[in-house]
Amino acid sequence: MVERSLVLVKPDGVMRGKVGNIISRFEDSCLKIVAMKIVMPERSIIEKHYIDDPVWKKDVGEKNTKSKSKLGIKVTETPEEIGERIRQVLMTGLEIGPVVAMVVEGNEAIAKIRTLAGSTNPVDAAPGSIRGDLTCDSYSLADGADRPLLNLVHASDSKENAAREISVWFEEKDILSYKRTDDDILYYKN
Repeated sequence: MVERSLVLVKPDGVMRGKVGNIISRFEDSCLKIVAMKIVMPERSIIEKHYIDDPVWKKDVGEKNTKSKSKLGIKVTETPEEIGERIRQVLMTGLEIGPVVAMVVEGNEAIAKIRTLAGSTNPVDAAPGSIRGDLTCDSYSLADGADRPLLNLVHASDSKENAAREISVWFEEKDILSYKRTDDDILYYKN
């Protein structure tokens, strides 16, 4: 099934000159770039991207608390407070430099892109993935330096989030429809 996903090459990817490498990985995997721009995102766009969702904040906060508990770290904040702090860090991470925003389209694009991107924590990212090959940051390193995690890319995690995120960064008129030369092979019908 053909899907669309939002992909952001975050400021660390842009400033390290990894944009071409990242785009190549998607295109080499039969995914099509149907919209793309480079921007210095305004805070209002970033706030729409990382929406103020109480359910998300609680979920993220609970995961963070669980991870810290395994390390023997005592947590005094509520999950909601942790989630809001993480949201603020994520927003700061998109403000530190230019972002390349793309709409990427293809067969089961959301899952494929997330596999190509690799685990959010680069330390856990598989070799061959963008994060596994191109960065060596980790949550512990970023937390210890009180800075955002530098993991190069953002990729939508569901059809619903993809649609919402794409609408934050692009107008429908900006998204192109065109045929790649390998579309006839990939989408061959007997």
